[in-house]
Amino acid sequence: MATIAEKKTGPISRNRLLGIAGLGWLFDAMDVGILAFVIAALHEDWGLTSSQMGWIGSVNSIGMAVGAFVFGIYADRVGRKKIFIITLLLFSIASGISAFTTTLAAFMILRFFVGMGLGGELPVASTLVSESVPAKERGRVIVLLESFWAAGWLVAAVISYFIIPSFGWRVALLLTALPAFYALYLRINLPDSPQFSAKKDVLRSISTNIKDVWSEKYRRPTLMLWIVWFTVVFSYYGMFLWLPSVMVLKGFTLIKSFQYVLIMTLAQLPGYFSAAWLIERAGRKFVLVTYLIGTAISALAFGNADTITLLIVSGAFLSFFNLGAWGALYAYSPEQYPTVIRGTGTGMAAAFGRIGGVLGPLLVGTLLTAGANLNVIFGIFCVSILIGALAVAFLGKETKQLELE
Repeated sequence: MATIAEKKTGPISRNRLLGIAGLGWLFDAMDVGILAFVIAALHEDWGLTSSQMGWIGSVNSIGMAVGAFVFGIYADRVGRKKIFIITLLLFSIASGISAFTTTLAAFMILRFFVGMGLGGELPVASTLVSESVPAKERGRVIVLLESFWAAGWLVAAVISYFIIPSFGWRVALLLTALPAFYALYLRINLPDSPQFSAKKDVLRSISTNIKDVWSEKYRRPTLMLWIVWFTVVFSYYGMFLWLPSVMVLKGFTLIKSFQYVLIMTLAQLPGYFSAAWLIERAGRKFVLVTYLIGTAISALAFGNADTITLLIVSGAFLSFFNLGAWGALYAYSPEQYPTVIRGTGTGMAAAFGRIGGVLGPLLVGTLLTAGANLNVIFGIFCVSILIGALAVAFLGKETKQLELE
C-alpha cells in the first residue's frame, strides 16, 4: 500500500522540493563558508586577536543553538513550511545588514541572528524533505539535499578568492545575502509536509513534546543523537571555520590560503555523492560510522601535515569524509521519531550540537593564544569525532527504508 509520501509526492514535485530546499541550503552554506574567509579578512582589517576570531564563530553557533531549539519546537506546532520561510527571511536580512557594520560588537550581534535563521532552517528542512519522499529513497534524497551544502561552500570559496582581496569582505557578504530572497520566493508556493498536514489537528503542548523526546521509548536514540550531534558540530566548526586562518598561521598568504581551501572544498561533493550512493545500500549506521572514522583520521593527518602536499591531501579527505558524515546524520536524525515530535526531537539534538559549535571555535582561539600546536588541537577534534562514531555504533539502530510513523 502506498505511503502518505508516495501518494502526495510524485517524481516531478519531489525533484522540485529537492531543488527548492537545496537552493536554500546552498545559500546557507555560502554564508557559513564566507564567514570562515571573512574571519580571516577581519583579522587583517580590524586587527582581531585569535580569541576575538574564535568568538565570531561561537556567537554564530549560539544563535544556531537557539534557532534549532526554538524553531524545531514550533515546526511541530505551526508546520514545517512556515518555519522554513521565517528562518530564511531572518537569515537573509541579518546577513545583508552585517555587511554594513563598523564594529565587532555590532557584527557579532547580527551574526547571532544569522545563526538563529541557519540553525532553525537546517533541521526543519531535512524533516520536511524526509516526510515528503518514500522510504525506499528517503536517505539518498536527504544526502543529496546536503550536497547543496558543498556547492554553497564552493561558491563561498570562489567569491572569497576573487572578491575579498579586490573588493573587500562587505561586498562578499552582500553577494551571499541577496540570492536567498529568490529561495524565499520559491518557498511561498511550497506545500507543507504531507505527514504533518495529516496530523496537524492533533494538538499537543510544547512541554509534552519535549517530555516525549526523553521518554523511555526514545531515550536511547535521543542520547545517541545528542552525543553525535555535539561531537560532529564541535569538530566541524572548530576545524572548518578556522581552516583559512589555520593556513595563514602555517605561513601562507591570505590569497594562497583561500586558493588551497578552495581545492580542499572540491572534495566535499564526491563525499556527499558517495554517501548518497551507499546510504540505501549499506545503511545509515555503516555510512555514518565509516565516514566519521575517516574524518577522525584525516583530522589527525591534517594537524600533523608538514608539507603543502600533505596539507592539501589530508584537507581534501577531511572535507570528503566530514561532509559525507553530515549528509548521513541529517538523513538519520528525523528517522528516530514519529511525526508529532519529529521537529522537536531533531531540533533539540541539533540545538545541543550547536553548543559544541560554540565551544569548538573558542577552544581553537584559546589554545592558539596559549601557544598550543595545531597537531594538539586537531588531535582533540579527532578524539571527539571517534566518540561520536562509538555512540552511533553502540546506541544507534538501523533505519534504512523504515516507514516513518
